Amino acid sequence: MTETAPVPHRNLSIDQQLALRTAATHLSRQFDGTFGQETIERFLNSSYDQFAGRSTIPNFLPLLAERFARQCLHALAKVEGHHTDGKSIVLFLCVHNAGRSQMAMGFFQHLAGGGAVAWSGGSEPGNGVNPAAIAAMSERGIDISREFTKPWTDEIVRAADVVVSMGCGDACQVFPSKRYLEWTLDDPAGRAVDDVRPIRDDIERRVRGLLDELGVPAQH
Repeated sequence: MTETAPVPHRNLSIDQQLALRTAATHLSRQFDGTFGQETIERFLNSSYDQFAGRSTIPNFLPLLAERFARQCLHALAKVEGHHTDGKSIVLFLCVHNAGRSQMAMGFFQHLAGGGAVAWSGGSEPGNGVNPAAIAAMSERGIDISREFTKPWTDEIVRAADVVVSMGCGDACQVFPSKRYLEWTLDDPAGRAVDDVRPIRDDIERRVRGLLDELGVPAQH
């Protein structure tokens, strides 16, 4: 496949421009036959812009943009009927996508063992995943340190089979014929690990219950 070249952003270093072009090539190969170059570049550039305003490590921006664009394109492929593997998709939403939704996604991915898919997002994404949440999950053998905070998009919500809100309020988009759950949980922001553990354990119980409802056997 011919290498793609997204519209360059202003004030990008040569390395960042190269990284974005490489990301576009990766995505074009992955979605070859599903989406054209223009669609892929649009999602990649939009994803880059989503993170550019709040990232503290500019060199990571192309990688974050590629990861988020990939998720958005997967979601769009499902919405448009291009991709149907039969796996349920659960979307966990909270305000900052830094604690509750990240822990829920971590448990879901760990316990589902590939039998279902978990995504997460925030109405006001923070600058990074809560260190106390990372530490609490590490105690359970689950590494969420490499996750990143992100928003949600229309296609992501529309592609999900179940949307779990954890304090998003009216910010959570509602689409007909979609299952919505509201989990009332304390916000771990600003709390020590000792205070996060009960929240973590509550999330695990709820995730296990949801997997059972979806007919997906917990692997651990």
